[in-house]
Amino acid sequence: MGVFKRLFGICGTRPPADNQSWTYEGGRIEIDLNRTPELFVPFGAIRLEKKALPERILVFNGGDQQFHAIYNRCSHMGRRLDPLPDTQTIRCCSVLGSTYDYSGGVMSGPAKESVKTLPVMKSEDRLYISVKA
Repeated sequence: MGVFKRLFGICGTRPPADNQSWTYEGGRIEIDLNRTPELFVPFGAIRLEKKALPERILVFNGGDQQFHAIYNRCSHMGRRLDPLPDTQTIRCCSVLGSTYDYSGGVMSGPAKESVKTLPVMKSEDRLYISVKA
């Protein structure tokens, strides 16, 4: 991500191109993987916002054959997060760049608290993520 984007806190991860690729109901997100090609790429990610979600969510392919989900809010400044390709880390989009591991733990930067991860279950062509309001 360029310095300009980080200076202004512009997140590199986009919402899914197909807005109908996911739903949220009863504390659970359901993602249709057939409609989210962004997640087929190692380190590919989507950010989920709105649709009555209690918090922003970052969903990503960790490059480790696993899908991951975290609350998409840096514990230091509240900015969005982006996965860093080939590193198994997530970084805040701000210039201060707190870095977290896939379990949400702080690795570097000014953040003092971890970010909360969410359980992800894959069943055939769907991802299910439990979100507590």
